Amino acid sequence: MPNFVGCRTLEIADEALGLTFPLLVLYPSSTPGRPEAIGPYTLDVALDAPINPGPFPMVLISHGTGGSPLTHRLLAHYLARHGFVVGLPRHHANHRDDNSWHNTPNNLVARPRHLSLAIDGLLAAFGAVLRPDWVALVGHSLGGYTALALAGGLPGSLPHEHADGTPQPIPVVPDARVRALVLLAPATVWYRAAAALRNVHAPILLLTGEKDEWTPDFHAQIVLNGVADRQRVQHRIVENAGHYSFLSPFPAARTGPAFPPSQDPPGFDRAQFQGELQAEILKFLAQHLERAAAE
Repeated sequence: MPNFVGCRTLEIADEALGLTFPLLVLYPSSTPGRPEAIGPYTLDVALDAPINPGPFPMVLISHGTGGSPLTHRLLAHYLARHGFVVGLPRHHANHRDDNSWHNTPNNLVARPRHLSLAIDGLLAAFGAVLRPDWVALVGHSLGGYTALALAGGLPGSLPHEHADGTPQPIPVVPDARVRALVLLAPATVWYRAAAALRNVHAPILLLTGEKDEWTPDFHAQIVLNGVADRQRVQHRIVENAGHYSFLSPFPAARTGPAFPPSQDPPGFDRAQFQGELQAEILKFLAQHLERAAAE
């Protein structure tokens, strides 16, 4: 039986950079929720409610460049109802209110580091009700880059990301707690070197849009051709989907041609697809969680 959903926000510190970033957390609870304003949206949650007894696996969802963690709110809510503790970090200086790190090496280094710090923060806040050894990452667009980096990828920067125009290795530290990846229309050009993804061994659900205008098919091919075992990648091209079709639907007041993230190719039903997407991701995560438990 699905759970109710609790909700709280943690502040995660990056002491090395002297900054903090918010982590919205949705989790299984026995406290009935009610419609609450979460940013510009409404979610049926119980604010600061007690968490149910675990242990629960963790999922972190990494939003795209210049985006918002709340664009994945419906997926996060669904996974929390079905037994996952879900963290939605807002990536520092790469979100809709402050995108000053866009196209910078700082952003490429900090994003995966901040996911790792978010895992630490969840463990500190929720303790024994979490499984410390099994974390799944969901990444959309640049969030896909971020997930691959934390799972063992060795990215290299692009020429335009440095003042001298010289590409360089991006220093990232993998996190062995990452056990599964869900990549939604991922941006992967930083992994074009032959061995860049050879150390990524986690199972991957790779979903791409047939009509993606921002991360077309070659981004998926970088993953399929780069990982050590292609059989560990489950790839599906979503018919007629665009780059933003994987986001939660926007309210009518924010939907229109002037706001591209709200738009889909003609004939694509994002609201209907959300149910399909949620069920597919849950099935993938549950399958690999069960396999890990049997190991």
